[in-house]
Amino acid sequence: MDHSWLRAPAAHVAETARALLGWEVAANGVRIRLTEVEAYAGTGVDPASHAHRGPTPRTTVMFGPAGHAYTYFVFGMHWCLNVVCGGAGEAAAVLLRAGEVVEGVDLARKRRGEVADRDLARGPARLVVALGVEASANGTCMVDGTGPLLLTPPARPVGASAVSAGPRVGVAAAHDVPWRFWITGDPTVSPYRRHVPRRRA
Repeated sequence: MDHSWLRAPAAHVAETARALLGWEVAANGVRIRLTEVEAYAGTGVDPASHAHRGPTPRTTVMFGPAGHAYTYFVFGMHWCLNVVCGGAGEAAAVLLRAGEVVEGVDLARKRRGEVADRDLARGPARLVVALGVEASANGTCMVDGTGPLLLTPPARPVGASAVSAGPRVGVAAAHDVPWRFWITGDPTVSPYRRHVPRRRA
């Protein structure tokens, strides 16, 4: 196991995110090819990052080592899955936003319900449900086979010409930073929704 992105500094998180397109993540009988990801940097750099103000009990895992899972609960109902990157002590992570189920379609559909194939893992919460991932995956290694998740490289990397970039989804701060990357034209990529601030009554 010697993937170059595991050695990349946190400052290169955008490049790491782009490089992870086409990789496959597997857990509990389902394997998903990543078609959309989103980068988040660390302390004092990225106000949209959970680690922006330094380590907390929740975000300690974001400070390394690289290749570990960072899971968090959002909107009181959904789990999201990230892979940590950057050197030890440098906070950065890549959110796994969407993908194509390439193995275990029936299992994924059992967990997700009767939806179209393209929607089985089309969005970060749906991806987690399709994989059957739980909170206990937090902090486990995703690249050496010791944890419940396994992240593996594609047989052929996704070429730069096949990748699009744009603003991140659903974040209140730094939402215009173009750190969301996706495989252009892939039907499993989630729809973009710009953040709209809530108005106080």
